[in-house]
Amino acid sequence: QVQLLESGGGLVQAGGSLRLSCVASGGIFRRHDMAWYRQAPGKQRDLVASITSGGITDYSDSVRGRFTISRDNAKNTVFLQMNNLKPDDTAVYYCHSRVRPTIEADYNFWGQGTQVTVSS
Repeated sequence: QVQLLESGGGLVQAGGSLRLSCVASGGIFRRHDMAWYRQAPGKQRDLVASITSGGITDYSDSVRGRFTISRDNAKNTVFLQMNNLKPDDTAVYYCHSRVRPTIEADYNFWGQGTQVTVSS
């Protein structure tokens, strides 16, 4: 069982920056594909950014060029650096972990979420 603990959310003015962290425990972190999702009130949970176990990154169009996902395998941590924040970025941000030890096995884990609020 993998546990994910997010931190770093808060209230920031438009144009500001925040850095989210997610510490994983209970698994072999370097084998996990990691991602950040977000969910605004009344909306579905959407993928924001992802990073594979090999370090390949991808971003949603809405955050590309402003957000950066990275990982530190020595610290079992994935980060989301968010710059030039906009009010539309306001949401609960969730850390996600996926590991597929075999073709048949596909395990997914979620953190509890951290609130990011961007004021205009």
